[in-house]
Amino acid sequence: MNKQQTINIKTKAVLPVGILAIAFLGAATLLATSQRLEPTQPDPIATVVRAINIHPEMVRMTVHAQGAVSPRTESDLVPEVSGTVVWVSPNLVSGGYFEHGALLLKVDDRDYQNSVERAEASIRRAEAENQLAQFNLIRSIELETQQLISQADLESAVRTANVAEAVLQDARVVLEQAERDLERTEIRAPFTGLVRSERVDTGQFVSRGTSVASIYGSDYVEVRLPIADSQLAYLSIPLTQRGELDEADAPIATLSANFAGIEQKWLGRIVRTEAEIDATSRMVHAVARVRAGEDGNKMSPPVGLFVQADIEGRLVDNVIVLPRAALRNDSQVLLIDSDNRLRYRTVEILRIYRDEIYITEGLNEGEVVCISPLQTVVSGMLVSPVYSSATEG
Repeated sequence: MNKQQTINIKTKAVLPVGILAIAFLGAATLLATSQRLEPTQPDPIATVVRAINIHPEMVRMTVHAQGAVSPRTESDLVPEVSGTVVWVSPNLVSGGYFEHGALLLKVDDRDYQNSVERAEASIRRAEAENQLAQFNLIRSIELETQQLISQADLESAVRTANVAEAVLQDARVVLEQAERDLERTEIRAPFTGLVRSERVDTGQFVSRGTSVASIYGSDYVEVRLPIADSQLAYLSIPLTQRGELDEADAPIATLSANFAGIEQKWLGRIVRTEAEIDATSRMVHAVARVRAGEDGNKMSPPVGLFVQADIEGRLVDNVIVLPRAALRNDSQVLLIDSDNRLRYRTVEILRIYRDEIYITEGLNEGEVVCISPLQTVVSGMLVSPVYSSATEG
């Protein structure tokens, strides 16, 4: 092996060692001259929540109820005389409409006409006999004054005159009864209303006291609304009220229902409350009345329709109304302080109704309440409130 080859072999052996030494030296230099990193904590991210500014106001309480529409008056049409039906009104059918005093049914009146004529004849005969008896009494008094007849004859004349007068009075009563029976052969509507059902036709014999139709009034309808006794505190109805309320004290009730594919509304009034509490449901029934043509009602709600009712209650001042989602732990809400941090506040709740809560104490004018339904809340948690246009400021 020559000298040149020996040098090449040594160079190949030393070169990797030199590269490694230079690398270690550079790494050590970097570690010695690098800056030490200090640990840092990231800033907390504020949770975005919906908020509302507190503004106490005067609020009218509302009580919700529901019930079915029933007629004011419902009765059976009953003839007061017996006989054969000779005419039936075309309106005397199920759903037929009639006015007060309209003729609905006629019974054969020939027998009753004869009774009237016989009664009139009896009156004429009784009048003639009474005239004769009175004439004989006057003559007997004159004769007795002249002592031409005895006292017994005078008493007999007085008795005859009294009997004749009584017979005349009886004949007049019989005529009055006969005329009344004749008038009853025409059955007329006792009120304005509708026919629920009918059970009579021409040629049918009807008996006195037998129902021939079922009818009900249509001038106004009523709705029995069951209300929990705890809800009565929100209505301005005197607890000692008996009978119907004065119009000035009668709360307005707005009835609504989906009828004929359209949402319909009717305005009525609570006219009375029933005197007893239902033993099963523990409810008090208030009665709402709706008149056709009153308060813009073109027609009354149909009988049998199931309606929802919103009853106007009493006015309460200094009440704060919040969404139900703002309530925490049954009696607390979340306030947002000036640093945008959440704080618990205990409040006094007057009422929880549908999706709203009514607060009377515990909050002040201008404070901000969180109304977002947060899952986890820690007192002092940072938030970013967002005000809607309806509640901002």
